Amino acid sequence: MLFTYESITNTGEKKVGSIDASSKDSAISAIQRRGLIVSSIKEEGIKNGIFKSSFFQKRIKMKDVVIMSRQISTLFEAQVSALKAFNLLASNTENPALVKILNTISSDIESGISISEALSRHPDIFSIFYVNMVKAGEESGKLTQTFSYLAEYLDRQYQLTSKTKNALIYPSFVIGVFLIVMILMFVFIVPKLAVIIKDSGQVIPFSTKIVFALSDLLINYGLFVVVGVFIFVMYIIHLSKTQSGQKYLDRLKLTTPVLKNIYIKLYLSRIADNLDTLLSSGVTIIRSIELTSVVVGNRVYEDLLKDVTEKVKGGNSLSEAFASSPEIPPIMTGMIRVGEETGSLGSILKTLGKFYNREVNEAVDTMVSLIEPMMIVALGLGVGLLLTSVLMPIYNIAGGI
Repeated sequence: MLFTYESITNTGEKKVGSIDASSKDSAISAIQRRGLIVSSIKEEGIKNGIFKSSFFQKRIKMKDVVIMSRQISTLFEAQVSALKAFNLLASNTENPALVKILNTISSDIESGISISEALSRHPDIFSIFYVNMVKAGEESGKLTQTFSYLAEYLDRQYQLTSKTKNALIYPSFVIGVFLIVMILMFVFIVPKLAVIIKDSGQVIPFSTKIVFALSDLLINYGLFVVVGVFIFVMYIIHLSKTQSGQKYLDRLKLTTPVLKNIYIKLYLSRIADNLDTLLSSGVTIIRSIELTSVVVGNRVYEDLLKDVTEKVKGGNSLSEAFASSPEIPPIMTGMIRVGEETGSLGSILKTLGKFYNREVNEAVDTMVSLIEPMMIVALGLGVGLLLTSVLMPIYNIAGGI
């Protein structure tokens, strides 16, 4: 829960801020540990009306975090202190939700805790990967470079995700409209034509019988169909929240024709990109693999990286550990081996990340270019079959008059 508070310092200065805590008492205790005297405190969204509730608040998007990371890197490069940097960001950020988070982080830093610890108190915004990167930057004295790496990494992920989502908006809209129109035809138009065709006494073609059967199904059992689809969707959602279900769905992504080509390259890109970013920030190879396994986004590759971690701990090189995994292509293993032998592993991983990222972009572009003609053909066939099944018997009636 988020609490806003007013407090007084030991010097009598008034201070306003916000803090995340599990309860009001926990929030007061945390504020007091900062050496502040609480004058008032309230839970955000409770006394400010329904439209101040979290449901109506502006969400913090990945793009906001990307911009914030770039700004922090710039401020640190200009020798601005961490406390002043976060205060400046809070006063120049338009997103109210992010402003509250930045104010809380600023207050935490002022109380004496590290930046990484302050960020770790907001896991919904800053991932384990992000927090550990910042922690490594603090330990190595490379915070400026670390936030720059993070901004570049998150920007690449954001661009790829946005591109994929935007590519699917138009096809989804067209297919949705097509399904609505088809349902309306089956429910309101086909039944009226069915009466005319059946009363004519002619032999009804098999395709027409199928159309009539679908129409009857939607009219008589439409509610059950909707309930069935809803139950199926809820089952998939439930399945995706279980470990076995997640692993099954993740395995399905890697075996589904066409899609597997995109997903495999996407996960390989993430692995190479994450390892490069972490190693460049001074994180150890074992810790880098562990963190990459957490953020790779696929249970199959997560288990693979956990196995690789154990092998590296046992004395194997990264290339040797990867070589025993069928999900890692030989070209990636070979390039990593070259990087280990020449002492340029970071450069090789950066090259691999760019290569697979480019491959994913090209695969998405290819898929998008194929979706539109395939969709047009599929919709044309659907409409053609429906019209042929219904209009041919009508023509026969007209011809027999």
